Amino acid sequence: MNTNNTALGGSPAYHYAMVVPCYNEETRFPATDFGRFLDANSNTLLCLVNDGSKDKTLEALKHFQSLYPSKVEVLNLQKNSGKSEAVRSGINHIFNNFRNIGLIGFLDADLATKPEEWVLMANYLDEHSRYGAIVGSRIPRLGADIERKDNRSVLSNIVKTFIRLILRTNFQDTQCGAKIFHRSLVPSLFGSNFNTPWLFDVEIFMRLKKKFGGNSLRKGVLEYPLLYWSEIGDSKLKLKDSVRIPLQLLMMYFQYNWSDKFKTKSGYSIFDKKHGLMLKNYN
Repeated sequence: MNTNNTALGGSPAYHYAMVVPCYNEETRFPATDFGRFLDANSNTLLCLVNDGSKDKTLEALKHFQSLYPSKVEVLNLQKNSGKSEAVRSGINHIFNNFRNIGLIGFLDADLATKPEEWVLMANYLDEHSRYGAIVGSRIPRLGADIERKDNRSVLSNIVKTFIRLILRTNFQDTQCGAKIFHRSLVPSLFGSNFNTPWLFDVEIFMRLKKKFGGNSLRKGVLEYPLLYWSEIGDSKLKLKDSVRIPLQLLMMYFQYNWSDKFKTKSGYSIFDKKHGLMLKNYN
């Protein structure tokens, strides 16, 4: 792990921190693209999280860090815990060790969204400081190069409908792997483990609503239409996970909207993953 003098608020140079979860990326980690990005962006710290990879991803990340020792953090998780925990761990690492960084977010390692566009999102959020978060939105439109496959279009439409009903907000795209948050939101949104590995994006917004009220999404979150997005193959989402999604969304809705009304004598909700009866059976 990098221990240069930027840690613990030692330098005001970094305004943004980009967390990238990495799992078995030994042969496909886009070092050239990230290197080009770091050469051109001195205000962004890159935090690479190895999510218990089975190959030599950690060695590849450490080698890349050696090329940019003052610009790259490498966080190693011994056990593979899924994207949600890798992102959560990385964001909390930045929050606890780099106190001068005001905006912290994440980006997928496949660079379906380019890091340069992630920074454009961060700049836009900086210019509209009354908002607490900004999320990339893969909306096909004139002038944008958005490439998305239709092999799961029926399921995708069903999931989108469920998400809109649950969030009660006309989100166009909750699942894009490019999101940025003001550091003040980190304890509320990333302080505890997420319940599902694939729907943690939705759970982030559920936590936001529960903490700040029903209008927090409409008034506090920006959707940023991306200019470029390309779907990368080798999706890690399996069919059995896909068919569980509607049920998981329903369980999540009850957990965040009704859990306080169904507590046991010990003080825990029946919807709580650790102590309850429902969600733990579907993850």
